[in-house]
Parts: sequence; C-alpha cells; structure tokens
Amino acid sequence: MIRIAKRIDALGSVSAAWRQGLPICQDAGVSLREVQPDDAPSLLAHLATAEVSRFISPPPTTISGFDRFIRWSLRDREAGRSVCFAAVPTGATRAVGLFQLRSLDANFANAEWGFAIGSAYWGTGLFLAGATQVLDFAFQAVGVVRLEARAVVVNGRGNGALRKIGAVQEGILRRSFVRRGQHYDQVMWSMLAEDWHRRLSLQRKRIH
Repeated sequence: MIRIAKRIDALGSVSAAWRQGLPICQDAGVSLREVQPDDAPSLLAHLATAEVSRFISPPPTTISGFDRFIRWSLRDREAGRSVCFAAVPTGATRAVGLFQLRSLDANFANAEWGFAIGSAYWGTGLFLAGATQVLDFAFQAVGVVRLEARAVVVNGRGNGALRKIGAVQEGILRRSFVRRGQHYDQVMWSMLAEDWHRRLSLQRKRIH
C-alpha cells in the first residue's frame, strides 16, 4: 500500500483548500475530480437507467436537470457543506459515476457518503479504487471523524461494496427509504477515521 500512503500525504497538503476546489485523485483505472457541467450528458446516460437508479434517490432525468445538480454541488462545496467527485475511467474524459460527501454537522466531523456508478463499470474495480480515494480524502483532507452510509437491505451489490471497503454494519433503519411509493428498510453502515488508519497500517505491514 505504498501508493496509498503517498496519496494520503498529497491529499493532506490540500486540507485547507478543498472549499476552493477539489484535487484530482488518481489510481489504477480511475481518476476522481470535481464534477463539471460538461459531465451532465454522460451522467444522464450512466446513472438515470432503471438498473442503476433502482435503490437510490431518483437522479435527474434530463441533461438540464443534471446541469442544475452539478451547479448546486459546486455552490455547496464552496459553502463547505458537501463534496461531489466525478469518477472518470482511465482514458476517458467524462464521468461515469459520482461519489458524494455531505456534512452532518457544522464542522464536517460527521458526514454521510453516497455513490452511484454506471452499470457498465460494475465489477471492474472502479468502485473500490474510487472509494479508497474518497475515504482518503474524507479522513485526511476534510477531517471527517465518522462517516455514515445507507443502503437498502435488498440492494445486495451496494451492501457488498460497503462491506468490501471495510464499513461496519450498525443496524437496520426500518422503512426509512421510499421509492415509487414503496417503503424499504435500509442498512446503516459506518466507518471511523481510526478504522481507516488501522486498515492502512495493516496493509502497509503486509507490504513490508
């Protein structure tokens, strides 16, 4: 995990500047950068499908809708309330997915994260690479102490992805998500900064 350690050092150096603009984070197969208005058509194509949007809050259904969402995200980042990274596969220029961080308190110590990836990239390793970078950024550059995520119980892929990245299942939120008039139970997942640092430390020890 030498590559991860180097990336953490780089992200730590921008901790005072993320409200002015997000860094570009790169790993094998994917780059994360701030979402841009030009991403709207690609995000519509990849995220507004029935397969992807089945268990998430409804995404915009038009290019103009995604454009409004992107511009809102930029304003919210400037205000220090949230972060939205676009996931761009190596060799591409436009986004095929999103990773979001949203503050749950005044100083971003407690936050919630969410993600959506185009189905063509499921099982390719893009999520794991992107999620690792987002967690580095959250715990190192932003200073998040506790990070939460929710996934509908029947969303096996989403829950499996959170488990794989090292999140801890805390409990079930009964009938907490409504989609098209149907109520779903959600799994509450969490990760603490100390969990992430411990995970990286163990990975480094295995390297050496």
